[in-house]
Amino acid sequence: MHRKTVFENGLRVITQEIPSTSAVTVLVLAGAGSRYETKEINGISHFLEHMFFKGAKKYPDAKSVSAAIDAVGGDFNAFTGKEYAGYYVKVAEKNKNTALDVLSDMLLYSKFDNTEIDKERRVILEEYNMYQDTPMYQVGWDFEKLLFGDQPLGWDQVGSKEFILNAHHEDFSNYKNSLYSADNIVVVISGKVDHDKIIPDIEKYFAFNNSKKDFEYKKYKISENTNNVLVQNKSTEQGHLVLGFPAYSEQHADHYALKVLSVILGGNMSSRMFSAIREKKGLTYYIHTSTDDYQDIGVISTNAGVDVKRIEEAVSSIIHEYALIKKEGVPEDELKKAKDFIKGKMTLRLEDSEEFAHLLGKQELLHNKIRTPSEIMKEIDKVTKEDILRICRDLFVQEKMKLAVIGPFGNGENLKNLMEVKF
Repeated sequence: MHRKTVFENGLRVITQEIPSTSAVTVLVLAGAGSRYETKEINGISHFLEHMFFKGAKKYPDAKSVSAAIDAVGGDFNAFTGKEYAGYYVKVAEKNKNTALDVLSDMLLYSKFDNTEIDKERRVILEEYNMYQDTPMYQVGWDFEKLLFGDQPLGWDQVGSKEFILNAHHEDFSNYKNSLYSADNIVVVISGKVDHDKIIPDIEKYFAFNNSKKDFEYKKYKISENTNNVLVQNKSTEQGHLVLGFPAYSEQHADHYALKVLSVILGGNMSSRMFSAIREKKGLTYYIHTSTDDYQDIGVISTNAGVDVKRIEEAVSSIIHEYALIKKEGVPEDELKKAKDFIKGKMTLRLEDSEEFAHLLGKQELLHNKIRTPSEIMKEIDKVTKEDILRICRDLFVQEKMKLAVIGPFGNGENLKNLMEVKF
């Protein structure tokens, strides 16, 4: 069972003991994702993630940061999402103070040296170029742009080239001081951990001066973009597409039913999309249906790598699967398999202390409330075939359907015509 302590400054600490492991993950989550950006600083959340590893007080440069973790055989990494950023170190339990020391030093005392900024901007520009040259990634961002429009949810997390080229010390210092505050951070320790013993260490290492974040992100607004197709005409050997619909937020009553639906449609190798479109028709190399879940909006979409000569057949086939499940629903045995798949995958993932820490930390940071794995599984079990049919009929509306495509498809007029078919 997890335990929670809240310090006077608002910092939340969650621990989860996992008896079967001798390792521990220290994960720090901050409500400082790309939704908090404006156009002028689009990309700062991700750039800042990089800069935290470039030197602080005790560990003055990137080499000393990595050397400290390497010396104990640990793993460390970071990530930036739309709504939060995360930093973690995974080590043997006896080295947990090294993890606390490194993470707290970078998050409290990073220097944001302009020389290091100049070096890292070149790295991030190469990352930007990599995504531009990798259509299976870029098409997902094109889909978000099409669905969400010109607001932070619709912008690339890597950011704009203009900001990457012009970012300087004050940008990072101001952003960090605004959002990396005690009340906007959750520290999660998962694995071989004793809550009572580690709390004094957390209090010592994570002595944040600023206890209140300065601002909230702007809530999602329905996009005024009426286009339902976005084609990036590019000479590629394979076409890449994302086709989907706006859906429910993470806090919606049908959140878990939507998860089950995505598995039925395209969540594994026995799913409908995979069986009908890849196995029977040979139209795609990869195909997958998934959800993206935010606090005030969600998405359900299918992404696929497609034979460029059969792009229209592939799009029509994907639409057909959405239309079919909306019309007929699902039988009980198919529903049960999807629910068992989700629960089984969750069990496997939570053997990893980092995955467990992420599950708990995200819920605490965004919702100030944690559902345990067993509680989540109970919610999955509650989903009925009537729920699936109801949400299909609610969400799969032709007028709301969006399609983003990258490949040698000209202006995509034929694809636009396919999207006009009522179902």
